[in-house]
Amino acid sequence: MHDPSLPPDDGSGALFGLDALVDAREEGPSFRDSPAARRMLPVREIHAEPAAAASPRGRQILARFPGARLIEVGSHWRIPGLHGNEGKVERWVRVKGETLVLGERKTLTTRPNGRSADWIAPGASNGCAMACAYCYVPRRKGYANPVTVFTNIDRIIAHIGRHIARQGPKPEPNQCDPEAWVYDIGENGDCSVDALISDNTADLVHAFRRWPAAKASFATKFVNPDLLALDPRGRTRVRFSVMPPEDSRLLDLRTSPVAERIAAAADFLDAGYEVHFNLSPVVVRPGWREAWAELLTHLDDVLPARVKEQAAAEVIMLTHNRELHEVNLGWHPRGEEVLWRPDLQQAKRSENGALNVRYRNQVKAEAVGALRDLITARAPWLRVRYAF
Repeated sequence: MHDPSLPPDDGSGALFGLDALVDAREEGPSFRDSPAARRMLPVREIHAEPAAAASPRGRQILARFPGARLIEVGSHWRIPGLHGNEGKVERWVRVKGETLVLGERKTLTTRPNGRSADWIAPGASNGCAMACAYCYVPRRKGYANPVTVFTNIDRIIAHIGRHIARQGPKPEPNQCDPEAWVYDIGENGDCSVDALISDNTADLVHAFRRWPAAKASFATKFVNPDLLALDPRGRTRVRFSVMPPEDSRLLDLRTSPVAERIAAAADFLDAGYEVHFNLSPVVVRPGWREAWAELLTHLDDVLPARVKEQAAAEVIMLTHNRELHEVNLGWHPRGEEVLWRPDLQQAKRSENGALNVRYRNQVKAEAVGALRDLITARAPWLRVRYAF
């Protein structure tokens, strides 16, 4: 269903295309001030904890959206009329663009990971303006998943710095990185989209430049050219998430087109980022092998040698969730035709008690094996760091 308050959908799965990005870069110094960025975040209301609104970062965000209505809330997690409001499901996409939440991150914890990164850092946001139908983040929010920006970025960065100092040099290589401790800084959001709202992403990228033993990492489905000016000096890894374009058009709503993410890889490498790829999520549906073969061939055809020489990938099979399935039926039921496959999936109780579903062991093993074979045949330069 198309929300008439939003721009027409051109069928690409994105709110705008490559031409808009190029035009925005030519029009002015900041992409986040461009018409394309304003279409992504036409913010009308901001729910804010008082301390967050009064902080320097909070004031910066309020100044960016002067026409938005400010609503004081006691907690960014408990907002009456937004969280737990079943009536919001039909406005799922609209809420993502028109609503922001400002809060302070109360708990600062860095957790071990060992797959994508050595450590999961406390993120500077929660939620996203994009609308990927399989996203796990909204499961705790209930019927609304706008971006929550944590305004106490100074405390977050200080915490990460202390944690890095305690680790000392990395003793030996592992699948995350041969030399640096890798910290995922965007577990529950998209740092490229966050950079449209505030300087939190810029502050994190700049902080990691001064920590030679560590490296930041985040996955993204959004090409934000403002990030090219941050001068990361090799201390931030960008992981562009890619999937077959036909899957993305169905499931990755409001994201940059897959071809655009791939085309941006060389620019980001030249700007000082390490550039990897997430083959994620892999959705098993009729014709999936052929679709992934075409995507891998495209990667091999268009990426320059300098990108291939340093690239690596993560393969992540789809995990879905029963509660999110019910939410999606209210706003995007067509996506559930490929996401919700009881004939192929089995239940898995997560650490927080949620009922997730993932592909049955045999289905998953066969799919991972098939994709590895495709990578070997179509993009042999692409090192797989892990498959999950």
